[in-house]
Amino acid sequence: MKKSLLALTASFCLLAGAAKANTIVDIAAGDDRFSTLVAAVQAAGLQDALQGPGPFTVFAPVNDAFAALPEGTVETLLKPENKDQLTNVLLYHVDDRKLTASDIPVGSNYFKPLLTSERTCITRSGDGVQVADGSGASANVIIADIQADNGVIHVIDKVLLPGDRPACH
Repeated sequence: MKKSLLALTASFCLLAGAAKANTIVDIAAGDDRFSTLVAAVQAAGLQDALQGPGPFTVFAPVNDAFAALPEGTVETLLKPENKDQLTNVLLYHVDDRKLTASDIPVGSNYFKPLLTSERTCITRSGDGVQVADGSGASANVIIADIQADNGVIHVIDKVLLPGDRPACH
């Protein structure tokens, strides 16, 4: 009887754990460093998609990265009439594969984000991982490989902006 009760309790705990997903959105929403990103994802209507099965790799800018944009940029992007532009910026931060830092080849390589008309250049070296965007600037991965049920998050120190194809040398 005692073994059956323990087995039943263990099964219940496993089921309860499986029922509570730990998606990319769940992780971001539970971390104050991503409050601006979460607000942007909600304003763009991408929350449900990023809670889906994936896999996804999200290069997630911290609040300080959004604050470093020119004054008024975030507020302008969050307006309903700018939803398409906001969506494009956010999709530029997402890959439709699960790419841990070790999955990124050493050197510089073009990657195609979900914003398929654009490219990023991701460089992995002994100094870490950097992502060059269409503005000609690079973001540093400051925390790599936060595992989620539907992918992986790499925390970056700059908001990636679409534009010209970055030089990838």
